[in-house]
Amino acid sequence: MNMQKWKENLISAPIKKASPILTFPYVQLMGITVNELISDSALQAEVMIKISRRTDSLLSLSMMDLSVEAEAFGSQIKKSDSEVPTVIGRILESAEDADKLKVPDTAKGRTKLYIEAVKTAVREITDRPVLAGVIGPFSLAGRLMDMSEIMINCIEDPDYVNKTLEKTSEFIINYINEFKKAGANGVVMAEPAAGLLSPNLADEFSSAFIKRIVKQVKDENFLFFYHNCGPYTPLMLNSIARIGADAYHFGDAVKMKQILEGMPADVPVLGNISPASQFLKGTPQSIYTAATELLKECSVHKNYIISSGCDIPPMSPWANIDSFFRAVKDFYK
Repeated sequence: MNMQKWKENLISAPIKKASPILTFPYVQLMGITVNELISDSALQAEVMIKISRRTDSLLSLSMMDLSVEAEAFGSQIKKSDSEVPTVIGRILESAEDADKLKVPDTAKGRTKLYIEAVKTAVREITDRPVLAGVIGPFSLAGRLMDMSEIMINCIEDPDYVNKTLEKTSEFIINYINEFKKAGANGVVMAEPAAGLLSPNLADEFSSAFIKRIVKQVKDENFLFFYHNCGPYTPLMLNSIARIGADAYHFGDAVKMKQILEGMPADVPVLGNISPASQFLKGTPQSIYTAATELLKECSVHKNYIISSGCDIPPMSPWANIDSFFRAVKDFYK
């Protein structure tokens, strides 16, 4: 599939399909736990395939598990039957630790499972692009170093941060290239921690490294989607737009209309129905109304694609998810 041509057709299409970040809630319909899902590549592929058959989504996405890369480096992970896993503690204390840090092999551990899941899914999902999910270099470094510490070290010890970012970027490039070999049509990179930085620091410690990653992995058959859900994102739009991504996805901490007005019109921009207040805690009527209002406000921009603001929580009611898709279908009808 020529993904650059697909992107051009997407922008020009009068009807846009919704593209929420949706994987984990399917554990409810399969009667399995989140812990079982993240530990089994066959289950992950099955979830992707079944979601593609149940929903008329624009894309098929692999698991958006932002702990798997840190675990590969040696971080301790807290797992749960009903929540996405999280990183516990830190493995880096100093620049010397960063020097000693080894870039892991993506063919081992849970990263191998996620690659295998995509390889299986792309054989069955042929009616829409299949995208893999990875974490961004700064967000991964923050999980290795501790988020509070990396924010301080961006000012007090930037060399320590840069050494860590060199290692995380190398690993992410290797990981993405394995997804390419597996047949993925693209990747969604989630860089939420960058949204906590000032524009200048975000440019130095996040965008600069992502630009390098984009140059290494992007081609006409493989798209690069960038996700940032931080509250300061509107201040970073110029920097974000320059990283060279094929599409941009934003969280619900920002106004979608404001984002669209500050982004190039020739790249898709996705977002941002709240995963927590609407998909998880809302009602079918409230999410239907929220999606309809957001579409009325933002669909004047031809490059706008409605989505969730971030990964939809595992226990989000399917009545809400179905209502979201129904709202999009009714709006364009």
